Amino acid sequence: MTKFRKLNRPTGHRMAMLRTMVSQLVKHERIETTVAKAKEIRRLADNMVQLGKEGSLCAARRAAAFVRGDDVIHKLFTELAYRYKDRAGGYTRVLRTRIRVGDAAPMAYIEFIDRENELRQSKPPTPPPPQRAPLDPWTRARLSRQFAPPKEERSSESEM
Repeated sequence: MTKFRKLNRPTGHRMAMLRTMVSQLVKHERIETTVAKAKEIRRLADNMVQLGKEGSLCAARRAAAFVRGDDVIHKLFTELAYRYKDRAGGYTRVLRTRIRVGDAAPMAYIEFIDRENELRQSKPPTPPPPQRAPLDPWTRARLSRQFAPPKEERSSESEM
């Protein structure tokens, strides 16, 4: 398993808390928590959406072993998988909001992107670069000779 922030909790408590928070994020699509917890939830929630997009029985069992609730699993494999079918990654965003009064902890909203009632609109996807025509072998050889270092420099480098 990958390295997580410890969040000043024992392992069992930490994993139970992260499982619950990811399940609540999938269910409500936006939650407010501390910045450190939000950064950890982001990693796990993106992995759960990837499993939902995969759609296999193995992926469903892996997701069910982590998130809590049949309604959450159903939402992962239907609504969220359909919403993000064309997106390669980055399904969540973390927006810092305030400093909590009691202990001065920085708070943040974590939410899924491309949904109704977003706090901030998502950026449009970057278009792919235009396709270049392949070079013929003659031109490619001339260009590689043109940008290569002179022979005397290459021989002195190999002697060192």
